[in-house]
Amino acid sequence: MVSKKPRVVIIGAGMAGLTAANKLYTAAASSLELAVVEGGSRIGGRISTAEFSGDRIEQGATWIHGIEGSPLYEIAGDTNLLVSGQPWECMDGNLGDPVTAAEGGHLLSPAFVDPISRLFTNLMDFILGKADVQCLVNGGADLSVGSFLRRGLAAYLEKEKEKKGMSVGRWSKRSLQQAVFAMHESIQRTYTSADDLSGLDYNAEKDYVLFPGEEITVAGGYSGIIDHLASVLPDGVIQLGRKVEKIEWASSSSREGRRPVVLHFSDGTAMSADHVIVTVSLGVLKAGTTSDSEGWNLFHPSLPSCKAGAISRLGYGLVNKVFLHLSPNYRASDGFPFLQMVFHPSDSELRNPKVPQWIRRTSFLCPIYSNSRTVLSWFTGQEALELEKLSDDEIIGGFSRTVSNLLPSQQQNEISQKFDKVLRTQWGSNPLFLGSYSYVAVGSSIDDMDTLAEPLPKYGGVDSAPPLQILFAGEATHKTHYSTTHGAYFSGLREANRLLKHYNLY
Repeated sequence: MVSKKPRVVIIGAGMAGLTAANKLYTAAASSLELAVVEGGSRIGGRISTAEFSGDRIEQGATWIHGIEGSPLYEIAGDTNLLVSGQPWECMDGNLGDPVTAAEGGHLLSPAFVDPISRLFTNLMDFILGKADVQCLVNGGADLSVGSFLRRGLAAYLEKEKEKKGMSVGRWSKRSLQQAVFAMHESIQRTYTSADDLSGLDYNAEKDYVLFPGEEITVAGGYSGIIDHLASVLPDGVIQLGRKVEKIEWASSSSREGRRPVVLHFSDGTAMSADHVIVTVSLGVLKAGTTSDSEGWNLFHPSLPSCKAGAISRLGYGLVNKVFLHLSPNYRASDGFPFLQMVFHPSDSELRNPKVPQWIRRTSFLCPIYSNSRTVLSWFTGQEALELEKLSDDEIIGGFSRTVSNLLPSQQQNEISQKFDKVLRTQWGSNPLFLGSYSYVAVGSSIDDMDTLAEPLPKYGGVDSAPPLQILFAGEATHKTHYSTTHGAYFSGLREANRLLKHYNLY
């Protein structure tokens, strides 16, 4: 009698899932039965390259964060993805000096903005533990990033209060300094995905690791890396439109003689497996392990309390991008500027009603490369979620009115629009993602990411359940590279290697 091969099913065809599949297939195709089930209609997960007005853009993951030591940079180089004849998002890197404009049409000089920018940079460098950075305030074990930054700003403003400064329009010097600082906080929110920096753990920031070297975008599109990973897999291994509704696993040896895990799909079908690598987002894990009586339970039986607790404590945020195309009637000799936007607080009586509330916590609007007629803005948290519900006309009108308010010298007829096309991402309302990427929230730690990464059960035995039934991968399971594509890549390799070691298939 020929014994059956162990069956490994990977849930999710994103970076982590396809990296695991690639490794398992290339290392042990003859020894394992492999399937990748993907709930959506495409591969890539939170990587999605698209085109907009003739330019290549990234709707999801955008950057290779540091090229020295990055496996994704190596793949991109080996597959000729670092060059392109078509313009692409951020193709020329830094756009140069920004134009900073405050609500009401006030251009702020670098002499005013730069000290606040340096203050914010120094405070963040101190949090990150960079050497030779002096700080106005000390850290603390129970601080959030947001509370530390605000303490630093308060100390700076206390030192500055004796210095002369003129008010600008409806702005006082102090309120303008605070608003410029808030602009930098909004930029930092997009880096971390935290809705509010007061929810971002202070101590965990030192544990986050970036590769050295330049940060670049992928000329040929990030999806090209995904396509490369998937290219080794035979037809039929990746199954699209297979949304998993329930993962039934054996917490004891009760399924003896059968494969211990059963996946139940939304179409009513099922699939058994010896091992399942779960690569769904932390947002989906949160939704699938809620304690709310109305919630949906992805795992049967439920996850152990230690793992469910880690999922609950870790942070997971939403970041959306808005691409706008400049209308033909927008004529500026120098093109659209790299515009840093400074607003009155959302609750201020001084705010201009023509500037929508949903735009007040975004921070910049800039061409996707020099002189491009496509401009880009990033949104985080509640504003990003609200953006998903707006019509294209509401987004175009809101940005047009905001630009006219900030840059009155370019004021046009009230009925004229600055933009004629828009594309916005909608990661928050997509049930396959429910957000963008993870962060270490106040009340959690990187240890929670290790806990999330532990397989179930970790160890087996004669009288216990089969080991390694459910394994976990994805950016939220990597404690030093969370929130990144390379973190997802490393996690996929980790779980593939765990199974290869289990079966002595190295």
